[in-house]
Amino acid sequence: MALSDVLTELRADAHFMAGVTAWQTRPRQPARYAPMPESLHPAVQEALHRRGIRQLYTHQAQAIELALAGQDLAVVTPTASGKTLCYNGPVLHALLADPTARALFLFPTKALAQDQLAELHRWQATLARDLGIATYDGDTPGAERAQIRRTARALLTNPDMLHTGILPYHPHWADFFAGLRYVVIDEMHTYRGVFGSHVANVLRRLQRVCAHYGSRPQFICTSATIANPGELAGRLLERPVAVVDDNGAPWGEKHLILYNPPLYDPERGLRRSSVLEAQALAARCILHGVQTIVFGRSRLTTEVLLTYLRERVGRDRRRGAVGDPRQAIRGYRGGYLPEERRRIEAGLRQGQVRGVVATNALELGIDIGQLQAAILCGYPGTIASTWQQMGRAGRTLESSLAVLVATAGPLDQYVVQHPEFLFDNSPEQALIHPDNLMLLVDQMRCSAFELPFQDGESLGASPFGQDVLHLLAEQGQVQHHGHQWFWSGPAYPARQVSLRSAGSETVAIQAGSGADSTIIGEIDQISAPRLLHEGAIYLHEGQSYRVEKLDLEAHLAQVTPVDVEYYTEVSTETNVTILAELERRPMGGALTAHGELQVSSQVVGFRRIRRFTHETLGVFPLDFPPMLLETSGYWLSVSPEAQSLLEEAGHWFDSPNDYGPNWEEQRQRVRARDGYRCARCGAPEPPGRQHDVHHLIPFRTFGYVPGRNERYKEANQLENLLLVCRTCHRRLEMGVRVRGGLDGLAYVLGQLAPLYLMCDRQDLDVHVSRGGLRGAPGLSPGTGAETAVAALDRPTIFIYERAQAGLGFSSRLYELHDRLLAAAQEQIERCPCLHGCPACVGPVLEQGQVWLPTKTLARALLQVLRTDQVHPRGPAPTDDIAF
Repeated sequence: MALSDVLTELRADAHFMAGVTAWQTRPRQPARYAPMPESLHPAVQEALHRRGIRQLYTHQAQAIELALAGQDLAVVTPTASGKTLCYNGPVLHALLADPTARALFLFPTKALAQDQLAELHRWQATLARDLGIATYDGDTPGAERAQIRRTARALLTNPDMLHTGILPYHPHWADFFAGLRYVVIDEMHTYRGVFGSHVANVLRRLQRVCAHYGSRPQFICTSATIANPGELAGRLLERPVAVVDDNGAPWGEKHLILYNPPLYDPERGLRRSSVLEAQALAARCILHGVQTIVFGRSRLTTEVLLTYLRERVGRDRRRGAVGDPRQAIRGYRGGYLPEERRRIEAGLRQGQVRGVVATNALELGIDIGQLQAAILCGYPGTIASTWQQMGRAGRTLESSLAVLVATAGPLDQYVVQHPEFLFDNSPEQALIHPDNLMLLVDQMRCSAFELPFQDGESLGASPFGQDVLHLLAEQGQVQHHGHQWFWSGPAYPARQVSLRSAGSETVAIQAGSGADSTIIGEIDQISAPRLLHEGAIYLHEGQSYRVEKLDLEAHLAQVTPVDVEYYTEVSTETNVTILAELERRPMGGALTAHGELQVSSQVVGFRRIRRFTHETLGVFPLDFPPMLLETSGYWLSVSPEAQSLLEEAGHWFDSPNDYGPNWEEQRQRVRARDGYRCARCGAPEPPGRQHDVHHLIPFRTFGYVPGRNERYKEANQLENLLLVCRTCHRRLEMGVRVRGGLDGLAYVLGQLAPLYLMCDRQDLDVHVSRGGLRGAPGLSPGTGAETAVAALDRPTIFIYERAQAGLGFSSRLYELHDRLLAAAQEQIERCPCLHGCPACVGPVLEQGQVWLPTKTLARALLQVLRTDQVHPRGPAPTDDIAF
């Protein structure tokens, strides 16, 4: 009755109910059964009877019948619906019926493989037969690998190991590949984006190797609910696939709540922290004896939530029912060591762990017991992930609770204020692009090493195979002899190719030194400058560690445990270069386009942020080399006509570097006043370069418009100016982020774009340029011809894809331009704040009594961009923009 007590308490809580935008109760659903397929091996049927299973759920029976008939499958049903039996049944049937039969299980994570290994061992014990079950991944001891290659019949691994440790060594696996009957691909929906595109090519290589040994295995895929399971499976396998999605499994009563934290400052649109609200809800559940999972959207959020939740439960007088919060409430995320994660999973199954705070690392189908409540701190980014996380509670016929606590961002606010978006829409599509040339070239290197290519042969169904082979021949990596292409490059190219966008190299996190040192976790090398820079506070299992040293070459970060009341957050600088423009057109007051971009991103500093109050305690510079990404993007530039209209109305504060006619005079006076030394650190001006002059109250907040007013005089008063060196200037700018109309519009467009693309918010990023943007030399729009490239001096908003080379979202945004701007305008108009807030145009700056009217500026900009009177629609004139 513990959950019923929580539900009763919530309904009686007026404060909580005031924030509830939807409370949907889904009634208990009885099971729908079907007879055991007669063609299933008698020993498997008998083993099912011994486990108390005498009939199957309808989707299980359908899947097994189709698999035994030779059909490739995609089984798509909710969490805890018994999908495992849909593939274990046919696999066990094959292993028992044919002693030469083999099966390969692919799981996206080692944790899932270990979970399913335990399940297969239970089957083996029930059948009382040795089925040759083994895992083969990076944790498999070297001494055991040769034996596994010789004897394994059911092999559990992951795509990364198949890519680097199995396919390149296929002669050692000759018997296995010759007898391969089934390939199981679990959690298929995780194979999307760059990772999924790589995995599709690995599956092409797998089928190529199987054909070499005379086998053609069947594929059984399982997935959480997505919009295009058949299409995704077909793209991954390049085969027709039967979709099984009629779920016959039962479920208990489910309470689904959308909750919006209360406004504490309606004028500024500021809401109570979603982290604090999620912590309070989770504490209430745990203290009532309800085993609870809390999902955070990032590692940092997860660790902060864990700290808050432990402190909250530890202070409550009812904590006796929970025990020691440090043991009863645990964190779980990538970066924890495997042994630590296994202990937490076991604690959840056995009931000693009463609450867990996790990233989406626990979103997948690992067995973690019978949780009754799931609290989502922020919209996970997709409908599919939302249902996955909510589905982690209520894996039995008992009642369950799932609460989505919205953040103040536009995306969360849209979802929580439009419950039908979540409850009535289908989940997102999972997109892959296996013929992305950057990925295909790498994968064809790997495949050519494994087996020679024949003339006219490609990798799978790719139309670019022969073109890539000619490219590899020019690079000296393959040689053409007779009718075949042979590998002649360095050995084992797969070792140089990571399937995941984060890269394969990791940085170990070491606490202590010498004999007393301990590795407490690891992180991918690309993320290390953001999370493990010197001075960073690294949170692990609720303990704060200060990073003393980061050595990227040695792949090591040294940390020290500390007791501090703050955490840290980095700032980055981004620059965008246009490499090629594929399409463009004038749309009202905007020129829209999409094409290829180079994005340079550099970590430049970090802030210390006080816990609970979230105030900034200090800003500090960092100096890391920039990281480059070549990708696809969509952009809109403000036309000169639109900019002129806004300037005439006093609604344009986004012009770059025009500080008024007295600026140079005031600059020199400040330099002399401050003795040509940085007023912050005392550094003298270096030879050949003057220090910067910084506005204490940002210049744009004064609303200067050239030719319209003289507000520059007030902005450029000496008491508002400070001489600073480049390092100190960067530090000051990090603490003062002024948002104009362009920034406000970019903010809301970037937040709403994932809704219209039905993609994950992590697939996209946004950048604002106020002019002076340059294209890459040697390319002109739409042609690729080698020409001189001039500057693009228009204010521009870029929305670019975070995947290398892109996956096709940018061209779709180009098509959706009108709808996206209309949605942005609606979001801004309906928001009740005065100047701007996190729910519309983003947080705005207050300096003394000066406010920058970001909301007003963004609204005016949208009105001008959406009018046809600025410049007519139609084909873009050839001289409209010069590159």
